Amino acid sequence: MTSKIRDSGGLGVILIALGFTILGTGTSIHRTTDFIIFCIFVLGFDLLYGHMGRLSFGHMLFFGSGAYAAGLLVRYITPHPLLALLAGICGGALVGGILGPVVVRATGACFALINLAFNQVGHFLALVAFAKVTGGEDGLSLTFSKIPFLNISNPKVFFGFTIFCLCLVYYFLKRLTSSPYGILLRTIRENETRAQFIGYNTFQYKWITFVISSSISAFAGALATLNYGYVNPSFIDPTRNVEVVFAALIGGAGSLYGAILGGVSYMVISNYLARYIPRWEIFLGLALLLLVFKFKEGIWGNILAVWKRRTQARSVNRT
Repeated sequence: MTSKIRDSGGLGVILIALGFTILGTGTSIHRTTDFIIFCIFVLGFDLLYGHMGRLSFGHMLFFGSGAYAAGLLVRYITPHPLLALLAGICGGALVGGILGPVVVRATGACFALINLAFNQVGHFLALVAFAKVTGGEDGLSLTFSKIPFLNISNPKVFFGFTIFCLCLVYYFLKRLTSSPYGILLRTIRENETRAQFIGYNTFQYKWITFVISSSISAFAGALATLNYGYVNPSFIDPTRNVEVVFAALIGGAGSLYGAILGGVSYMVISNYLARYIPRWEIFLGLALLLLVFKFKEGIWGNILAVWKRRTQARSVNRT
């Protein structure tokens, strides 16, 4: 029964999309779209952290790379929104492909801090070194062209488009993580030496996964650029890495459902709790401590655990 819950991907995504729609009736549709984009970002991060076991403190670099790649294309070449999205994905893949051979050789704290260091470099380049091109601290204000089936200036149209993008990313990652490739990633997470012993080139798989993760995160960054109509250094700010890390932990690392639930939970806390409590971050810290000491599997992991106990209890009672 647990496996049926875990594998009912299509139904779960539809229900989540419905939840976003309900949220959209209580707040601005623009803000709800931001929720969806953040969930895509968390999905990209969790592929690296939850499935391959590599914690990155610099994943905002790829989010920002996608945002700036899309923004620069629109500002200096063409205002076409779909080409901007493609440029964002390619920008993230390029950065991930270049940094991957260096980064994936590291493990543990070294891996996390190397990513943070590269994120700091990327932030400096956007803020100072190439300020004449990127707009520096002020960023770039953007205008996108209209195309027949995607008028992004219409919030409802773009909301529907981001829902479609979330489902697309979810389906891709579901197929990827359920395949033998996904099994190998979890093997690398648990015991990389054993995977090498049976003949796998783990470096190659780690590099490919790093590029996929950076591309999905860059896709989220490009969508954020389209949603806001501008890009500035906050899109690549290293201090914002805590957001995606907390979201993955809250939802449950290593689960696609957990990544989405964690993204929604974090956005609800940061957007709604802050309206009433100025120092809302303390509740985020308390939530993290509670997860570490009591609910280590996150929201989704504990939902599955409760469901499993109930189904086992029912089967025992029947016998």
